[in-house]
Order: sequence, then C-alpha cells, then structure tokens
Amino acid sequence: MKQMLCLVVATSLLAVSCGGGSGTTTSTPATTKRKVVGVTLLTQTDAFYKALEAGIRQEAAAKGLDVVLVACEYDPTKQASQIEDFVAQHVAAILAAPCDSNAIVPALAGPEQAGIPVFTADIAAHGGKIESHVASDNVQGGGLAADALAGFMGSKGKIIIIDHPTVASVQERVKGFEDAMKKYPGISIIGKPSADGQRAKAAQVMEDMLQAHRDITGVFGINGPTALAAAGVISTAGRKDIAVVGFDADDEVQAAVKSGGPLKATVVQSPSKIGQTVIDLIADKLSGKAVPSSVAVDVSIVK
Repeated sequence: MKQMLCLVVATSLLAVSCGGGSGTTTSTPATTKRKVVGVTLLTQTDAFYKALEAGIRQEAAAKGLDVVLVACEYDPTKQASQIEDFVAQHVAAILAAPCDSNAIVPALAGPEQAGIPVFTADIAAHGGKIESHVASDNVQGGGLAADALAGFMGSKGKIIIIDHPTVASVQERVKGFEDAMKKYPGISIIGKPSADGQRAKAAQVMEDMLQAHRDITGVFGINGPTALAAAGVISTAGRKDIAVVGFDADDEVQAAVKSGGPLKATVVQSPSKIGQTVIDLIADKLSGKAVPSSVAVDVSIVK
C-alpha cells in the first residue's frame, strides 16, 4: 500500500511538471508562443496598401509570425498612439508605414527604450532608430515618370506636380522627377500643390490649377488616386492637350491608362513584394541575423 501511494504521488508530480492533465503540450510557453509583429499603416483603403498588407500577412504566416495590423488613416497622432499600444503589448517587432515622416519620430523613442526593433515600409522615417527600410526605388520611378511625361509633351510645355510633401517616399519621387526633367529645358514646373495623396483633394487641386493656369500641358500625380483624380478633372474639362503620368498601377489605374484618356502612363510598384521582403528581414532580425539598413525594390512603367 505504501509503495502504491508513493507511485501515485510521483506520477502526479510528473504530470504537473509536464503540464499534463490539461491537454497541453509538454513544451513550455516560452518555446511555443509565436512572436507578434505590430504593424501600423498609412491607410488600408488605398489599393497599394491593400496589396502591401496582403504581402505582409502572407509572408508572416509562412515565417510563423503573428501580425496585429492597424492603420492610422493619415492621422499622425493616431499612429503615435498605435505605436505606444504596441510597446505596451510587448510585441516582438514594429513595422510602420509613416503617414508623416517627421511626425512619427518622437513616437519611436518608446520602442527604442523598450528594446523593440522598428522597421519601415514604403515610407521612411526622418529619424529614430530604424533597423531596416524597404521601399520602391522611388528616385528611379520619378525619373521614369519624367521621361515618359516629357515624351508625351514633345519635350516642351508647363507642368504641375500634385504633391504630398510630408512623406519621404514622395519626396524621393519628386526629386527623381525634377532631376530627370533637367534634361528637358523646354519644360517648366510651374507648381507643386499638395493633395495629401488623397483623391478628393487632388480633384480640387486640379480644378484650381486649371483655372489659374490654362496653359498647363502636363501633370505628374505622385500616386494612383491623385493621377486618377487629375485625369478625371481634365476629361470633364474637355482638355485633350494635357498628359498625366502617375505612380502606382492598380487595376483602375491600368484601365485608365489603356482607355486612351489623359492618364498616359504610370509607374509600377510591387507592394506585395515590399511586404514580403520586410517581413523576411523582421524574421531574420528576431532570429539574431544581421539585416541591411535599406532595401530598394525596382519599379517599371506602363504606357
């Protein structure tokens, strides 16, 4: 009887130490818990960011990472709060597509103090500790857009850039565009009004610019929504002498290019590839591997 009692006690202790009796595995939580990546995007409504999100989620699943994904919808205060929440949740890494490259910088102090690595995708931060940034080669894309627009304009005329100057990726696109335009002395850039990358604002900007500058013959829209908005206003105005070149190539943009309307060409990005690449880098970092400070993803143009 005494021997049987000892056997029962020993068996019970073994079950407790192994997590038995509850249907759980014998591994400790530390070895089975999946690492979480907190993601804050500029928006989830734009086609580019929908494709970026898809790439992030697909690659995270393949790498065994969980994703908590939110969007600030162009609100830097909201994005700062989202980053603060990620720090409080003790996520393993943070991925941000900043809605404002400067405004996000103070919010990055929290992750740095907590030892949480931060990565950026599509849009860079102008400060803070960033492990790696993955984006399209925006300078290259801006140059492609400039060459295409100059070709449609016969290398002469006046153009506007519908800008979004608070984000680094657009700053790079505009730089590439302006640098390439120096090859065409017959073309002058007469304005760079901002529409914050949003379609409704871009339509109003285009209407205002057409009234103020009747001699515009070219437009560079820094993303898909601005290019589509500009082309729509130009079509409504019956202006067949103005060419638009955009940046991004979702289905609606490509259909507009093929339609023969004002939108003549657009730069093609690979948002899904950007998302997959940055998740690969996060996985490498979390496994102790070194990661590059930046990765540029090639772009092309369709006409």
